[in-house]
Parts: sequence; structure tokens; C-alpha cells
Amino acid sequence: QLRLVESGGGSVQPGGSLRLSCEASSTLEDVYWGWFRQVPGKDREGVATIRGNLATTIARSVKDRFTISQDDASNTVHLQMTNLKPEDTAMYYCAAGPISRWYSSLSPASISVWGQGTQVTVSS
Repeated sequence: QLRLVESGGGSVQPGGSLRLSCEASSTLEDVYWGWFRQVPGKDREGVATIRGNLATTIARSVKDRFTISQDDASNTVHLQMTNLKPEDTAMYYCAAGPISRWYSSLSPASISVWGQGTQVTVSS
């Protein structure tokens, strides 16, 4: 069974940067990878997804600040976050979904496997 393990969360001041990493326990074909986030009391939302380094989707709220990348050699997906804002504070989850759901990849309903999450806090 595929397991996803996130790392890299923490606390940072507004304007700062963090890099989240997600390591998959195995290699899977025909999946896309993504990052989602959730604040207590709110729905989980898609942040960024990637399909084999061929295509990415980025949520409007983080466009031009966040970048998603994939390292096939190490089964790892990264989320580089820059110019962080207090509203970026959330639990961030790594996820995998089937390629067949790529065109709705930012929807949590398209996801098959979730990581356990890593907390990101942006505060002065």
C-alpha cells in the first residue's frame, strides 16, 4: 500500500520561505501528485499538482509564490513556498490521485492517497 510522508513544515515570518517534501514509499504509474492544505473548520483545498514533470496546476491564491516539482529518482515531490503570508497558515497534505482525474486534480475528491500532514505557520 502506498504511503506518503511529508516533511519540511514549521514556523516562519511573513515574507519567508519554506520547502515541503513528500516521499512516496513506492513508485506508481499513472498517478499525479499534489499538495493540499486545510485550516480547522474549513474545507481542504488544492494548492498545486504535478503530472510526471509534464504539467502542473497551481491554485490562484498561491500562483507566482509556490512551485511544485517532482524527483522521480527519489520518489519525492516538493513544494517550494516563497513570500509566505499569514493566510498560508494551514496543515499541508501530500496526496496522490489517478491520472484519469487530472483535469480535476485540485479537487480533494479526486485524491486516492493522503499523507499525514505537516503544519505550516506564518506569523510575526
